[in-house]
Amino acid sequence: MTKPSSSVKAGIAPNLTAAKDGEDSLYAVREKVYMRAVTGWFATWRWVLVWFTQILFYGLPWLQWNDRQAVLFHLTERKFYIFGWVFWPQDVFFLAILLIISAYALFFFTAIAGRLWCGYACPQTVYTEIFMWIEQKIEGDRNKRMKLDKGPMTARKFGIKTAKYGAWLAVSLWTGFTLVAYFSPLKDLLRAIPTLGFGPWEIFWILFYGGFTYLFAGVMREQVCKYMCPYARFQSVMFDPDTLTITYDEARGEPRGARKKGADPQTLGKGDCVDCGICVQVCPTGIDIRNGLQYECIGCAACIDACDQVMDKMNYPRGLIRYSTENAIKKGWSSKEIVAHVFRPRTLIYGAILVLISMAFVWGLATRSPLRVDIIRDRSMLAREVEGGFIENIYRLQVMNMSESSRKFEMSASGLDNLRLNGDREISIEPATIKSVTVQIQVPADAAKPGSHEIFIDVSAEDDPGVHVREKTTFLMPE
Repeated sequence: MTKPSSSVKAGIAPNLTAAKDGEDSLYAVREKVYMRAVTGWFATWRWVLVWFTQILFYGLPWLQWNDRQAVLFHLTERKFYIFGWVFWPQDVFFLAILLIISAYALFFFTAIAGRLWCGYACPQTVYTEIFMWIEQKIEGDRNKRMKLDKGPMTARKFGIKTAKYGAWLAVSLWTGFTLVAYFSPLKDLLRAIPTLGFGPWEIFWILFYGGFTYLFAGVMREQVCKYMCPYARFQSVMFDPDTLTITYDEARGEPRGARKKGADPQTLGKGDCVDCGICVQVCPTGIDIRNGLQYECIGCAACIDACDQVMDKMNYPRGLIRYSTENAIKKGWSSKEIVAHVFRPRTLIYGAILVLISMAFVWGLATRSPLRVDIIRDRSMLAREVEGGFIENIYRLQVMNMSESSRKFEMSASGLDNLRLNGDREISIEPATIKSVTVQIQVPADAAKPGSHEIFIDVSAEDDPGVHVREKTTFLMPE
């Protein structure tokens, strides 16, 4: 009798192809994965990350700060509010540094322990977990879901499926709504709900993001990780023999085979693996980890929790499937030896660069001035002689009050003898506002030679001398 494959034991539909007899198939129809629920140390941490990320995502738009939304990327006003900070388009430098930090963090953690991001914090993983939980609550456990799908369409089945898809749709639309709330004030969106009076781009992104949440987390699931995610394709570049990955201990587990509870595997001439297939049943991508590391593995460690439970029932040591490294399995290293090789030159370099860039990022935020000044010289009238024998240049100043309180600023000029700034030297600016002001700077006609001369315009806050900006510009003396 032919031994059933792991996919059959896992409750996965048989593979169907479009090939005729004697021909190779160009594609394979999806094998639906009926994921089995699992508990354990890694599953707990996965749900901790689900709760943490979703409380953060869904909760931040509701927080208030200084009578405004605490986190708001207001595209219309071209201002990004993040608690006490107000960022402008000129602050794109910080976004670039943040992206660099994210890249190095990905390199660092991947070099240490593989696809930690994919297994615990990736939105695809997080929302698939949420949608699977909804499915289990409505349709039942794995066996009930398989039986329901195989059965004919009845009123009961129609009602159950409608409830599940309705719950998925509600979560998806609320997810899209929350995303838009980061870019459009939440208060305005809430007022628009009763009449569906959203703006065109708002309704587009609610439906677009909500639709793809439904499609990816509810319908496609593991196909996104297997066929669409680029990380699965280039992960091998960041792995090396000392990277911690989810590993099946073949030397200990083989030859696998069924046996009674508590039976001594050595007496039976078998390994510790009882060939129950539960490690396949709990895998969200439907792979068999016993076949070695595969690009489809997202590193969620569900198979570790499942296998440890089986080992406990059989009174065998845990760790038949565990986090280990290629070198550790080959050379039989202890835990201390594994840790010693995990922190190797490659990871130490990544870590050092990550720390340095992070420190620079924090320092940049801490020393960021709440005042910015841009100077544009009036090119329609470069220089002119005015009453009293003075030469005058006109400048337009754009003064940005980047703090969240109203402030008065005082302006002054220096750089040439007897240089003076005409007009009102004080300017009041509302919180997080840009104000344009025109200033006339004059010097005696005999104060400098004809040509271009370097001068400085100083702007400082009256209530805090530390808030001060000095900008350089040029003063033109005519022939």
